[in-house]
Amino acid sequence: MDYGQAGERLSALLEAGAGPAAAFVTPEDGVTLTYAQLADRVEALARGLAGAGVRRGDRVALTLPNGPEFVQIILAATLLGAAAAPLNPAYTETEFAFYLEDIAPRLLLVPSAGGPRAAVSAAGSASVPLIELAAGAGGQPELIADGAPAGAGASYDSGQPDDIALILHTSGTTSRPKQVPLRQRNLMASARTIARHYQLSSDDVSFCVMPLFHIHGLVASAFAAMGAGGTVLAPRRFTAHRFWTQARQHGATWLSAGPTLHQMILDRADADGAPASLRFARSCSSPLTPALLDRAEAGYGVPVLEAYGMTEASHQMTSNPLPPAARQPGSVGVPAGAEIAIVDPAGQFLAAGQSGEVVIRGPGVMSGYLSNPAANEGAFVGDWFRTGDRGVIRDGYLYLEGRLKEMILRGGENISPAEIEQALLAHPAVADAVCFGISDARYGEVPAAAVTLSRDVPVSDLTGHCRERLAAFKVPTAIYVLPEIPRTATGKVQRRRVGEHIVGTQAAG
Repeated sequence: MDYGQAGERLSALLEAGAGPAAAFVTPEDGVTLTYAQLADRVEALARGLAGAGVRRGDRVALTLPNGPEFVQIILAATLLGAAAAPLNPAYTETEFAFYLEDIAPRLLLVPSAGGPRAAVSAAGSASVPLIELAAGAGGQPELIADGAPAGAGASYDSGQPDDIALILHTSGTTSRPKQVPLRQRNLMASARTIARHYQLSSDDVSFCVMPLFHIHGLVASAFAAMGAGGTVLAPRRFTAHRFWTQARQHGATWLSAGPTLHQMILDRADADGAPASLRFARSCSSPLTPALLDRAEAGYGVPVLEAYGMTEASHQMTSNPLPPAARQPGSVGVPAGAEIAIVDPAGQFLAAGQSGEVVIRGPGVMSGYLSNPAANEGAFVGDWFRTGDRGVIRDGYLYLEGRLKEMILRGGENISPAEIEQALLAHPAVADAVCFGISDARYGEVPAAAVTLSRDVPVSDLTGHCRERLAAFKVPTAIYVLPEIPRTATGKVQRRRVGEHIVGTQAAG
């Protein structure tokens, strides 16, 4: 598999568009930032960080809104050989406190307006210095420390391909979040293969709808586009009702988002349909149902390609291909960023068509979690990383069957929650669904589910619908109707936690 140039620094992204080519557009501000301007601003910010005491190997935490400044700070930190640690601005003070303690950053960067109050408070309690990012003369971002501009460092060590560039955390769906170190070469390998797989070029405009603090938005929507010399259209705050107007106005040619955001965009589609310049859409971060795939292709008027990514792989591992190659509904596609194999619980490789755990290897895959030997001990089979996902390969395409730790074991029978969710979502009244296991005295565990409805129907109708599509032992023993199914910022469902909450609430009621 060709992954492009090996061992690149992340600063190679600054060279892709060369000179006056447009790098970033912020539609609310009406500002277009060229690659030449981007390079100048990154260099100035790097000297500012050096002046604030950041050195090679340090960590720079940041909690900023979407926009070019977000990417500039990350690139500036990597010029120094430091690692950036983006944090979700919506975190609570308790969450900020956990991540700041875990990361131990040299400083925390916040917007000049003061940043999230919870972040500021947590930084104060943890004695982490605060640096504000302000708009200086001519739009050049400026670092403010204690109310005054931070001094510029005279010189600094130059970051190298093997330096850690990003420290992100796992979602913690099944355990305490773990630190994922991604090196500059990991991120560049991922950006290159994403750009190649979707045939991105300098003519493309990526509409960045995902948050940049998440690997999906940062690597797929921004870094991959920049690696091809294209333009990133990055609203400060994405709103679905502005998508169609902004996409047409700025000539967006593609977007990548999770299924939840795709639904929000499609709900607000204008009567005249998709932007004429859009050539494909990409879906990742959580499963795309066949029904939503059909709706999205009709609404966007272009192919919709489902992909499979994870933080530990610098995002993309597989994706459905562009036409004329086949897109397979229900599949996350062919290898497109990593080699893929299936193993049994003992780590033995399985033949195509056999279900087991998905394992991956490639230049985008991390070498191991930070400061967590216990997690690393079980994370690899040789040089293959265990994803924790169950899947099967058919005719070269990967089909996911759910998280291994979320599989429901009913009296010795393995049940995939995803299969039950697909069955429920096939009912015309079901808008959203999540399946999980609940304790049972006879079978140990049985499947249950929660749904949201587009119109009222009896739960018995849903149960009967499942009986027509599933073996008897897979039919949910209980179906709860909710106004909304809790999801993470990127649209993921933490099945076990949702199930525990629902069952606990029902018992308390």
